[in-house]
Amino acid sequence: MTEVGARPSNLNVPNVLTTLRIVMVPFFGWALLMDGGDSITWRLVAWALFVVAMITDKIDGDLARKHNLVTDFGKVADPIADKAITGMAFIGLSIVGDVWWWVTIVVLLREWSVTLLRLSVLKRVVIAAADLGKLKTTFQALALGGLVLPLRDPDLPSWAEAPGEVLFYAFQACLAVAVVLTLWSGFEFFRGVWRQRHELRGAAR
Repeated sequence: MTEVGARPSNLNVPNVLTTLRIVMVPFFGWALLMDGGDSITWRLVAWALFVVAMITDKIDGDLARKHNLVTDFGKVADPIADKAITGMAFIGLSIVGDVWWWVTIVVLLREWSVTLLRLSVLKRVVIAAADLGKLKTTFQALALGGLVLPLRDPDLPSWAEAPGEVLFYAFQACLAVAVVLTLWSGFEFFRGVWRQRHELRGAAR
């Protein structure tokens, strides 16, 4: 007899794309920090890697859901890949002086605490990705991707200095919105987990 409802193999396109994002993290960090972050060429390389990571993040999730390729590996590796690439962006941008360290610390504490809690209660409590979290991710990706660009590099041509400065502060504004949404969505997530666990305990009694 043919097995009904067989689990999809871990070796599938979404998981390959997720693994690719994880592998890209050290290369992205290396490119971003090359020459202390003062190389226009390497900052552009880092930006290209970040954009590819964000695009594959969208593609692998859509493919997994559309073709029923959701696996236990993907459930664990996908959020780790996301937090690894954005975490490297925050840390790298703080090292080169484009993002305050307190912002990086606050955001990473929230992101990794939510990710670890989500993974730890994965089989007992189901917390769907809220619209607020998706909006946070959008602003965060836009801000980090923009700030990775060499917008204030002293070697930029004179005509690019003013636009680069304007874009730099525009992306900083996006980052400020992302930080607010990060804290807000984190609060909503922890409240949702607490409510569901409270309901489960009540049902068990």
